[in-house]
Amino acid sequence: MNISLGLVNTFLKRLVNKGYFKIKTMPKNRVKYFLTPEGLARKSRLTVEYLHYSTRFYKEIKRLLIGKFKEMEENRIASILFFGAGEVAELAYLYLQLSNIHLVGIIDERKNGNAFFEFEAEGLDRLDRGDWDAILVTRLDDTARDIKYLIEKGVDSAKIVTL
Repeated sequence: MNISLGLVNTFLKRLVNKGYFKIKTMPKNRVKYFLTPEGLARKSRLTVEYLHYSTRFYKEIKRLLIGKFKEMEENRIASILFFGAGEVAELAYLYLQLSNIHLVGIIDERKNGNAFFEFEAEGLDRLDRGDWDAILVTRLDDTARDIKYLIEKGVDSAKIVTL
């Protein structure tokens, strides 16, 4: 998690002070943490909140993707590349199956060589093949940066599609 042991101990002490955990001292400087009923109730509430959030997210991304693919079909886009091979790309791939658009490749320099369904993520040299009509940016962390990057690499901005 890339955080210090002191920070972990601080978080644990806060959870103990809130009553979510109890501590039992064991021999040889060891401590055992027990989840209290209050802690279990809090964990349950957080789990329900996370499930509601996840459900809303997946419904929204489904709506977005299906709408985007319909729009692309109306613009006579038949083949696309994904720019990014993360979770959004996986969902995009699944919903792409409901359209007449064909995925011809995945560009993700961070995951270059990694499998993505029946594809393999590739570097920017994938752009040179010319077998694609548009690039769908399937990373949501910094879309403006990704668009700028693709344009700098010679991609026509009219061929870049975002969610």
